[in-house]
Amino acid sequence: MNLPTLGRFVMPEVVGTHFLLEEGDKVADFGAGGGFFIPILSSAVGQTGKVFACEIQRPLVEKLGNFARSKGFQNVNPLWCDLEVAGGIKIADDSLDAGILVNTLFQLEDKDTAVIEMGRTLRQGGVLHVIDWTESFAGLGPAPASVITKLAAIALFESHGFMLEREYPAGDHHYGLAFRKL
Repeated sequence: MNLPTLGRFVMPEVVGTHFLLEEGDKVADFGAGGGFFIPILSSAVGQTGKVFACEIQRPLVEKLGNFARSKGFQNVNPLWCDLEVAGGIKIADDSLDAGILVNTLFQLEDKDTAVIEMGRTLRQGGVLHVIDWTESFAGLGPAPASVITKLAAIALFESHGFMLEREYPAGDHHYGLAFRKL
């Protein structure tokens, strides 16, 4: 079987199909960076939905806003957020249907606080998608000692009120995990 992600890195248009977002959903991209996932998220939730592009680097927040405006994504709200501080995500408790955390888990120093904080923003039954590196590859991604294994990610999220719902292909060098908030 030749999956469309084999031999490739994370492709939003491929892994985004696993997010199962619907018109009207509220979703956050925790660690939005340059907005790689904004187009697929904005399209998936439609005009009645909302995309929160959360980023800790202030210059990137402004760039995310400019990008969203230039592309006509009126449902995108860029936010400065600090995942590693209680209350650092400027989104109300229990308000999101879904969240994504792509290539960010390995960068977090206080993973426990970040998972708790992301969980605070998700409604009961909401889904958090975690995509991260399985290895350090050709000088890309995390240093080998910083890689968070799939099993370690599962243990981390399950220890903070999430249940692994399913796993999906995310590329040759990444895993994709969908966690449901209990």
